[in-house]
Amino acid sequence: MKKLLIIAALLSLAACSKVSQENYEKIKIGMDKADVETLLGSADNCVEKTLHTNCVWGDETKNIEITLVSDKVTLYSKHGLTK
Repeated sequence: MKKLLIIAALLSLAACSKVSQENYEKIKIGMDKADVETLLGSADNCVEKTLHTNCVWGDETKNIEITLVSDKVTLYSKHGLTK
């Protein structure tokens, strides 16, 4: 019984992912990184480059990728999101 409750909790968390089309539509150019993190949570992966940072929320099948310059959104894209 305890295992069933744990599995149900994990499935409900996966269904409530912040990586969604609805949240993607709330992202805007110029948005602060802190505001993005409030919307999506912490990034799953960030790579700092010389002049910008690329961050990804999600995995290979479903994700939102954002490029930040001075902690501001300059470019963003999605993969695998549906309404």
